[in-house]
Amino acid sequence: MASTGAATDTIAAISTPPGRGGIGIVRLSGPLAASIAAQLVLTRQPLEHARARLAEVRDAERAEGNGPQAARPEGKSIDQALVTFFAAPRSYTGEDLVEIAAHGSPVVLEFLLRRTLELGARLAEPGEFTQRAFLSGRIDLTQAEAVRDLIEAQTLTQARQAASQMGGALSHRVAPVKQSLVELIALLEAGIDFAEDDVDVTPQDEIARRIEALTPPLAALEASFSRGRIVHDGLSLAIVGRPNVGKSSLFNRLVERDRAIVTAAPGTTRDTVTERISLGGIPIELVDTAGLREAAHGSVEEAEQIGMKRSREALADAALVLVVLDATQPIGDEERALLAAVEGRPALAVLNKRDLLGTRHDLLERLAPPAKRESSVPAAKEAPFTPPAEVAGIPALATSALTGEGVPALRERILSLATGGAAAEPGMLTNIRQHQAVTTALGALADAAKANVNGIPHEMILLDLYRALWALDSLTGQTTPDDILNLIFSTFCIGK
Repeated sequence: MASTGAATDTIAAISTPPGRGGIGIVRLSGPLAASIAAQLVLTRQPLEHARARLAEVRDAERAEGNGPQAARPEGKSIDQALVTFFAAPRSYTGEDLVEIAAHGSPVVLEFLLRRTLELGARLAEPGEFTQRAFLSGRIDLTQAEAVRDLIEAQTLTQARQAASQMGGALSHRVAPVKQSLVELIALLEAGIDFAEDDVDVTPQDEIARRIEALTPPLAALEASFSRGRIVHDGLSLAIVGRPNVGKSSLFNRLVERDRAIVTAAPGTTRDTVTERISLGGIPIELVDTAGLREAAHGSVEEAEQIGMKRSREALADAALVLVVLDATQPIGDEERALLAAVEGRPALAVLNKRDLLGTRHDLLERLAPPAKRESSVPAAKEAPFTPPAEVAGIPALATSALTGEGVPALRERILSLATGGAAAEPGMLTNIRQHQAVTTALGALADAAKANVNGIPHEMILLDLYRALWALDSLTGQTTPDDILNLIFSTFCIGK
């Protein structure tokens, strides 16, 4: 990664994805951007800030008289382009910036890029355009991360969240807290520096009140990470159960297409099948697994054994679990063991094949342990079907993968389970770096409050307050060291 000091060179890169397309863009940023562009393209009007100009892409050899058609005007152009100039400091990077939008031919784009390098630019490193925007003060670090998040968004909700962060939503949440913290630090510093000039020392109660006022907004921000991380990263959901309970059929219903093979024969699925879906804008990777069952030694084929091993691995790795049960069959010891294995984890028991059920009594008889299956009031046999709220301590609901009954409710339950009930809000924390910054600030404030209660000198309280300030600074990037900056920007694509 390039140095984070003031940029004096000009960088260039192709800013559109590799391959052929209708449009391709070559971007330049730096003091030579406009002069290099003038040698690459021929415009009918001078470049002007934030105005697009129709231009001809100049053929270097023919324009310089080296080709056989140098004297022919039509031989001096190999493409048409739109050229947009943004003058410093009103550009994305805070420098002179030029974007040349030509046809998306790799040959033309590579020619343009090669010519920029010949004319004094250098090839941009990953994320360097956005890094220059940060270093010039055009954006803060959370906004820089949001640029990458927007590019990588897989759902509209992710794109909206990234756009909100690019607009400074997170920075706006942090700013009032940071301002109040700076005011408290200034107050204590003044009391220390001018103690001999009749400046009153800040009372202990006042310090406590101010620190206490800083904590709730930071705690609310820290709590937003539970949903923000899931929206940003997504999560995995494993569908597990015995063979032939309808796991693959339910998987296909959630995916809304026939992704997994379904037959009446048990054990059709021998390996895990994955597919990504979006529920409420949250990307979820569904994992359909091979049926789990216990069998006598040597009675299970090797392929099925491998499939069950992978199913257990998927069960262990998944953030959410659907334990699918056949509602027309009694629950056996193996299924109870499976339900016990997911106890305490985010999980749902799905009573599938609801369409084959008669009354509520029929279902309760199958769900009850063997010793209790005959204890039921005869009148209950006529009761309408109502699925139980839970099975073996796991929240439950009934579905029919065949008819689709109960599947919309299942989607809602999965979404609620994924988010933990946390509501969407502007300026959520979306990655570990941001979360650590806020938790560090909260910890430092707690230490400062404790020191204040114990009558520790203000000089020592200030150390904790400065630690909180530096944590908040690292959130938006004001005091972030170069190595952290390089780590963040190295994950960008070339040309962004």
